[in-house]
Amino acid sequence: MDNTMQTAILTQLPRPRITITYCTQCQWLLRAAWMAQELLSTFRDDLGEVALRPGTGGVFVIEVESEVIWERVRDGGFPDVKAIKQRVRDRLDPGRDLGHVDRAGREG
Repeated sequence: MDNTMQTAILTQLPRPRITITYCTQCQWLLRAAWMAQELLSTFRDDLGEVALRPGTGGVFVIEVESEVIWERVRDGGFPDVKAIKQRVRDRLDPGRDLGHVDRAGREG
C-alpha cells in the first residue's frame, strides 16, 4: 500500500476526543486552554479534538472518550502537564515514548 492510500485510510479512522471541563466561576479557562494546547501539540496526529466545556462549582475534569483521567477534587488539585500527557498516552498508545516528559525525574 502506498503512502497516499495509508494517509487516506488513517484520516478516515475516528480519533479520540478529549474534553476538559473547567469552572467559569473560578476563571479556569486559561488553565484549560493551556492544557488543551499542550495535548494538541503533543498528540497532534492522534486526537480528533480537544473540547473545552464550561462548568461551575469548582469543577476541573479531563476525560478521554468520556473516561475521567483527572478530576481536581478526587486527584488532589490541578495536574501538571507531564501527568496529563502520560495519562493520555497510557490511554491512547501505552508503548509511545514521550521523550523528555518520560525521562524527567528518572535521570540524576
